[in-house]
Amino acid sequence: MIGYIDVKGVEDGWKAINKMQVRGAPAIAIVGCLSLAVEVFDEKFDTKQTFKQEVEGKLNYLVSARPTAVNMKLAAEDLISLANALAQDESVSVDTMKAKFLKSIEDMLEKDIADNMAIGKNGAEVILSHIPNGGAVRVLTHCNTGSLATAGYGTALGVIRKLHEMNRLEHVYCTETRPYNQGARLTAYELVHDKLPATLILDNMVASLFKSRRVAAVVVGADRVAANGDTANKIGTYQIGVVAKYHDVPFYVAAPFTSIDLKIPSGDMIVIEERPDREMTHVGEHRIAAPGIACWNPAFDVTTADLITGIITEKGVFKPSELKEKVEQINSTNQSI
Repeated sequence: MIGYIDVKGVEDGWKAINKMQVRGAPAIAIVGCLSLAVEVFDEKFDTKQTFKQEVEGKLNYLVSARPTAVNMKLAAEDLISLANALAQDESVSVDTMKAKFLKSIEDMLEKDIADNMAIGKNGAEVILSHIPNGGAVRVLTHCNTGSLATAGYGTALGVIRKLHEMNRLEHVYCTETRPYNQGARLTAYELVHDKLPATLILDNMVASLFKSRRVAAVVVGADRVAANGDTANKIGTYQIGVVAKYHDVPFYVAAPFTSIDLKIPSGDMIVIEERPDREMTHVGEHRIAAPGIACWNPAFDVTTADLITGIITEKGVFKPSELKEKVEQINSTNQSI
């Protein structure tokens, strides 16, 4: 049975993000911003300054829900900049300012899906460029990066969907992704729903999989990519990167440009969220760990750039060593248009 959670405002949006009722960096940004749109939609504002102050405060609050994922932070910065520009434009009324602000949030949905489809195409092409004679590939993914983590189609799972559309996907392996089981609960659901050839494995089976099966590539998502290419993603990604390097399996990160944070020089500077012990000690209402045991439950780890073959974005595929330069070039071009 499908259940729905009503998000009637910013407080509901913050709770949905913080409690991981919505997760995945792109979806976090979209739900957070839409929760603000819902809240201000029926509100009346006397001045543009009042509107600007209210949305700025609430956007900063939404960023605090899960600090590791950069997409919400960047979306908040962009919307705050838009509000400031509209507030200073004397030709814009308060009602027009509000309408333009809400339109900008609504446009995020359409852009995310288009970006994801471009990521899927770029990722499929780079993986297949190393496969001779039009052969099909086996790939591994971790956590959930599909339609349930984005506005639609997905990032890393979008790459896998594109391989399937091209009739070049032999098999996909998804990890369970302890302790929250996003792979077993969400990715497996999407793979079954789309009728993709897939197998669920435990997190600690990856090395054995690489030894016993010819896996063409690992493709995972990202919650934040640092300027040097270090990437924060769901806990367990780093160890997959290490094992992939040992077995000469190409390791790709699929993420939109909004997940790249050039203000963070390296992964050492990324704040790693720590989650409650209960996520480790319980499955639902059932305790599976010995009472009294101490727990360490970081939600993310950082895969270092030297383990990453390429970073797949909607604008192309980049080696970690060239990421900062390429992003700055693209951003500079976009600003001059």
